[in-house]
Amino acid sequence: MAELKSVTRSSKLGPEERAAAIESLKAKELDILVIGGGIVGTGSALDAVTRGLSVGMVEARDWASGTSSRSSKLVHGGIRYLEQLDFRLVREALIERGLLLQRIAPHLVKPVRFLYPLTTPLIERAYIGAGMTLYDLFSYTGGRAPGVPHHRHLTKRQMLRAAPSLAHDAFVGGLTYYDAQVDDARYVASVARTASFYGAHVASRVRVEGFLKVGQRVVGVKAHDLETDERFEIRARQVVNATGVWTDDTQAMVGERGQFKVRASKGVHLVVPRDRFQSKLGLLLRTEKSVLFVIPWGRHWLIGTTDTDWYLDKAHPAATAADIDYILEHVNKVLAVKLTRDDVEGVYAGLRPLLAGESEETSKLSREHIVAHTVPGLVVVAGGKWTTYRIMAKDAIDEAVAALDGRVPESITDDVALLGAEGYHAAWNKRSKIARAFGVHKVRIEHLLNRYGVMTDELLDLIRARPELQEPLPGADDYIQAEVVYAATHEGALHLEDVLARRTRISIEAWDRGVSAAPVAAALMGEALGWDAARIESETNNYLRRVMAERESQEQPDDESADRIRLEAPDIVSTR
Repeated sequence: MAELKSVTRSSKLGPEERAAAIESLKAKELDILVIGGGIVGTGSALDAVTRGLSVGMVEARDWASGTSSRSSKLVHGGIRYLEQLDFRLVREALIERGLLLQRIAPHLVKPVRFLYPLTTPLIERAYIGAGMTLYDLFSYTGGRAPGVPHHRHLTKRQMLRAAPSLAHDAFVGGLTYYDAQVDDARYVASVARTASFYGAHVASRVRVEGFLKVGQRVVGVKAHDLETDERFEIRARQVVNATGVWTDDTQAMVGERGQFKVRASKGVHLVVPRDRFQSKLGLLLRTEKSVLFVIPWGRHWLIGTTDTDWYLDKAHPAATAADIDYILEHVNKVLAVKLTRDDVEGVYAGLRPLLAGESEETSKLSREHIVAHTVPGLVVVAGGKWTTYRIMAKDAIDEAVAALDGRVPESITDDVALLGAEGYHAAWNKRSKIARAFGVHKVRIEHLLNRYGVMTDELLDLIRARPELQEPLPGADDYIQAEVVYAATHEGALHLEDVLARRTRISIEAWDRGVSAAPVAAALMGEALGWDAARIESETNNYLRRVMAERESQEQPDDESADRIRLEAPDIVSTR
């Protein structure tokens, strides 16, 4: 039992666990070291550790701080890929969608219903209907039910009943279908925490600055702890490069030319209050270049995305006034009452890591992924899409273990639930009783269950000890103070930005983008992490400068101007 206990570690991912992980990374040679704490990196760490391997994972910033927190927040097959005849990718993604909905993370991944408006009769309905029939059929090919209903055809009158705010002359009918959605950043942090629970040594804010080599073989990395400024080496039998849009930069440190290139495509989303137009459904709209989603998101709509090349700063891609106007122009084509810039509550921009090909248009580059042993000891995984992260991780670890001595078990992550998932449905059925027991509104319990699953018990324990923590954060009524404390003590949040931008989505959901919440949240984090007054003030000021720079960048006419303004806000620098 003692040996078992040492393998199944604490479910906490706080400062003590981070320090212990770094000591373990320094102390012994690992089987697998993963570089990158996005969805593919965390998925790779979980895949490897649940095969019984010794595993480490480092991330230069926060979990999901890059692409993986700035997606459309959809778990979907990708209807547009049917038109490109990429049936294998669509089928694979739909099978994964069912797994995430029903087994791996039912507390985090939820069905969402979309409307596809038709603009021409008969032929378009038959064409789109045939595609959606194929979409539904693919979702059943994984050996289990898809977890969502199949598509339906709607008349114009039925559409107006479901979406009264649509312009009457913008369509002749429509179809509805289901996909799923997820808080992408929260999901990634949960995967990192689950990997740690199973024994992986994971640490954010540890930057890889070079590789260790014996001859031509990679045997580890040179690491820099950005919190303590300590530099150390991590040795591993196989290293997995899962750094997304930074793949080429990481490869360059090996001194070898990679076998493929990754291009960054910028995608911008707008966050608009839910009451700006009436609809029971999300929308899928065609544009001249791609598709535009209008996605229900709590009290908001997410509207996006764009698809343009980005060659500037990868850490802080900036949205421009032109990006915002492009999205508004296209969504307004189907709305009776048009949206304006004043309706936009939040804006975020992310970068897709696309495999560079012959096409000059990023919208036509492949979302397929590639795994390769570019040099001995180093596996690279790149491309792909958020929904298929588990397959990408499995393929990357398969490639890594092929070079290890001895027999390594197959991947089992199709049956490994994330922390908080086991027992979620039973907890959901008891939500009214839980609310009465703690004297809080049932809606608040539902909010917590859909973010933490059965780990909600740990937040309720915080509230029981300190009742004031059930108070909402200023300007962000959906989130309570206990969530800030929990993020710092259990979820690996090291800085205020980690909490306001990723553990919660206050930075894009609040009208003031978290300006009112920042001082209160910083004080709560400071108490949990032992910050002094100067550190609390520094964290608050850093966040406020980030908000100001983002707002100003979104007024600029082009990428270069927006990038320059956005970079005026300093990156996080530890003040320890």
